[in-house]
Amino acid sequence: MRKFWRNNGLSVVFLILFFICLFGQYISGWKEYNAQREEEGLSSINIGQYARSGHFLQATFENWESEFLQMALFVVLTVSLRQKGSSESKGFESEPVDRKPRKRKDAPWPVKKGGLVLALYKRSLSIVLFILFLLSFALHLYGSLKDENEHLQAMGKPPETLVSYLDSNRFWFESFQNWQSEFLSVFTLVILSIFLRQQGSPQSKPVDAPHSETGE
Repeated sequence: MRKFWRNNGLSVVFLILFFICLFGQYISGWKEYNAQREEEGLSSINIGQYARSGHFLQATFENWESEFLQMALFVVLTVSLRQKGSSESKGFESEPVDRKPRKRKDAPWPVKKGGLVLALYKRSLSIVLFILFLLSFALHLYGSLKDENEHLQAMGKPPETLVSYLDSNRFWFESFQNWQSEFLSVFTLVILSIFLRQQGSPQSKPVDAPHSETGE
């Protein structure tokens, strides 16, 4: 158990934090949603029904969407773009991450396979992140549309169609308000890591490194 914790402690802690926050979001969102329904003269829903509500789906996936977009763009843009002095940037000289894959004994099987499999594997991180973004984007759209139509139904108005809702201000407001915060957080980390340090963190340069040193 001690060895497992030593090898996986970072991912385990973040996974636990994720479930704690998701649970907190679910409970507080359920209560908030029922309060809204009461104001609209509708009956409350039970805690299980809330998982299928547009309110929960929209709130959850609009956040996931922005996170995956941020990570995907960060992975792709750091291939060719640099920020002098930042630990989040590659250096200006060739680095090990740029080398061509070699068919070593302990290399992952796609490297040994070569061809199309290797071509996809070389870009697999960004590909999967963009797929997760698109899935989250679709689920956000579905949840947001469902939530909007639930409100329209309560007011006795006709529902929105998928095509018309894609052109709505509400949906894009939900998206842009999350995207801009993610891009700001990356910008902040990239710039602050030039001048500030965190001893022991791989996201920081060594404490005694000059501000001009680029890379971790």
